Amino acid sequence: MAGHSHWAGIKHKKGRQDKLRSKIFSKISREITVAAKLGSKDPDTNHRLRAAIETAKEANMPKDNISRAISKSEINKNLNFENLRYEGFGPKNVALIVETLTDNKNRTAGKIRTTLQKFGGNLGTSGSTIHFFDNNGIIKIVRNDISDEKALDLATTVGASDCFSNKDFHEIITKKEDFYKVKNELQKLKKNFLYSGIEWRAKNFVSLRKEESLELENMLELLQDDDDVQKIFHNCNFI
Repeated sequence: MAGHSHWAGIKHKKGRQDKLRSKIFSKISREITVAAKLGSKDPDTNHRLRAAIETAKEANMPKDNISRAISKSEINKNLNFENLRYEGFGPKNVALIVETLTDNKNRTAGKIRTTLQKFGGNLGTSGSTIHFFDNNGIIKIVRNDISDEKALDLATTVGASDCFSNKDFHEIITKKEDFYKVKNELQKLKKNFLYSGIEWRAKNFVSLRKEESLELENMLELLQDDDDVQKIFHNCNFI
């Protein structure tokens, strides 16, 4: 786990898979509900809803769950959620960006602050860690679906910034402002993505020893258990 995490990216202890899947579905459902509440119920005309549904499909979320999440947008119409970003530091000064979707920013900030402090970290001010990261679009394609050379050619053709081939997948990187354009072009050629989203990618990394890594993993796990937390990004390499 190098420098970043998304819904499917955080290491969890054995036996937590079902709980993790439920937590992932809950967070995606909230995003779908909010997207449907703020705009059209039709994903073809609501860009945010379409992106949320695509994320749900990539996470193998059942269609019934997606439909229920859209239907919930008609309930509690006075409940307002905000996308808020928090910055801070974890153990050994690991830089963090925590993206949230919350209806109570005081509650959310308080819980994040308490978690960071529990592990020797602290919640920073806006701008305290963001300069350690770049904001990029990330698209992952199963490596068996296409050769390394063709993946690179494909990335170049659709206007991506870079392409890296890992053991199990090709990772296509775009500028944030080019993400949806590149994604749409790729979808014309490749229907199924392993993952797609906009992430904060660390410019440089902090390496931790095994015992230090366990402390950070426990902190990340506790943060991820918070319903308000959507995504967590950090600049640590686990070795």
